[in-house]
Amino acid sequence: MHRMTIEYAEPADPEAFETRYRDVHVPLVRAVPGLARFTISHPRGMGGEAPYMVAELWFADADAFTGALKSPEMAAAGAHAQGLDARMVMFSGEVVEAP
Repeated sequence: MHRMTIEYAEPADPEAFETRYRDVHVPLVRAVPGLARFTISHPRGMGGEAPYMVAELWFADADAFTGALKSPEMAAAGAHAQGLDARMVMFSGEVVEAP
């Protein structure tokens, strides 16, 4: 599996962020080709700061992820994400079972 993780900092207006994310951004992400799984969480800090929200986009492998990155659907989702009212940190990588 290959996963892209996006961490969002606390937005200035959480209610407006949640509405825009749910109503506009989620459908854009769900349209990305090769997307195997899409999860969203609102983590709680355990002795440190936690992001406001974490989104995880799962793909079967690196090839599926690379193909998704080149798609117009991912471009649309990425462009929309830039307009969300929250700082983002994105990273990706292969996910393997721990030995």
